[in-house]
Amino acid sequence: MSIKKVSADAPGTTSEPGVESEPVTASEPGSASAGGPLVDVRDVSVVFRKKRTLAAARQVRAVNDVTFHIDQGETFGLVGESGSGKSTTGRALLKLVPTVSGSIRVAGHDVTSLRGSALRKARRSMQMVFQDPYSSLDPSSTVAASIAEPLVVHEKLSAKAARSRVHELIEMVGLRASYADRYPYEFSGGQRQRLAIARAIALNPRFVVCDEAVSALDVSTQNQVINLLERLRSEFKLTYLFIAHDLAIVRHISHRVGVMYLGRIVETGPAERVYGAPAHPYTQALLSAIPDPRRESERIVLEGDLPDPAKPPVGCPFQTRCRFVMDVCRQRMPEHTAVEGGGEVACHLQTSGPTLAGSPLHDLAPTRVAAAP
Repeated sequence: MSIKKVSADAPGTTSEPGVESEPVTASEPGSASAGGPLVDVRDVSVVFRKKRTLAAARQVRAVNDVTFHIDQGETFGLVGESGSGKSTTGRALLKLVPTVSGSIRVAGHDVTSLRGSALRKARRSMQMVFQDPYSSLDPSSTVAASIAEPLVVHEKLSAKAARSRVHELIEMVGLRASYADRYPYEFSGGQRQRLAIARAIALNPRFVVCDEAVSALDVSTQNQVINLLERLRSEFKLTYLFIAHDLAIVRHISHRVGVMYLGRIVETGPAERVYGAPAHPYTQALLSAIPDPRRESERIVLEGDLPDPAKPPVGCPFQTRCRFVMDVCRQRMPEHTAVEGGGEVACHLQTSGPTLAGSPLHDLAPTRVAAAP
């Protein structure tokens, strides 16, 4: 992939905050995945140890045996409630937090074994767009200095060459090159996020983690930034891990989706299948919260909060809030099973009780069984 200069007045860009007039949607998964897996995550766990003054240290397993892959040119959406482990998973892929087990391969690099200069070199091909555009840019530096920093550090460009490249990048994300000498406080939230995206693609990465990249923006600006990300993915064959809690946005941009609960992935599959025929009760509950005047079914309200990740329940982690809980759910962890239409789900409903065997939940009636005293 190489950066090409895009005029601020070219179709699909604009010199002001607004971007694409026509919405951009994710291309078909088949065309996106033709190059094979770029990111391969196997049984990855992340543990945080919290020291306490008068008690033993607590261990919080923020990510627990997570496995998934992302194909070349694909957008993989990762959704779930706050505290489910989405952002920690994304940071683990770039080795911003340490893992305690499992393997991570990104663009041919075994990320878990990289150290020092080898890790720095590998990070050229994997970058991140953070949630808060207000804190991800240095307030004491011009945006030109912030965007040029990776170019100077990694590519050893001269000041003149780096500045020319910065102008190209700023125009590429739909802003004017003359904005380069401004400071972050002079931009709106949407413009700052565009500049953060420009910095993320400065080194021609193959993989980008978008960690709640649009959640701090208003709705109209969200659409503009989403369309920008899709245009860049299509033009430069980028691969995204798109982390968000807004399921409607994830459906718009993603080829495949993973649903996380209490540090585990409970369901994966093509976006249209997951949204149209969810196979896990948690996925079904999340989707019911999306406002849709055409939907006839009522919203599914989950009782209680996420369990304490330091003391997860025995068996299925969702059993304390599930409408379909059975005795087996309280006894052992469900295995991942294949789902009709693609993907996998970890739920005992597929192998016990009604034995869905890969079928979606649809109108299965709740059969919650009270826990034994």
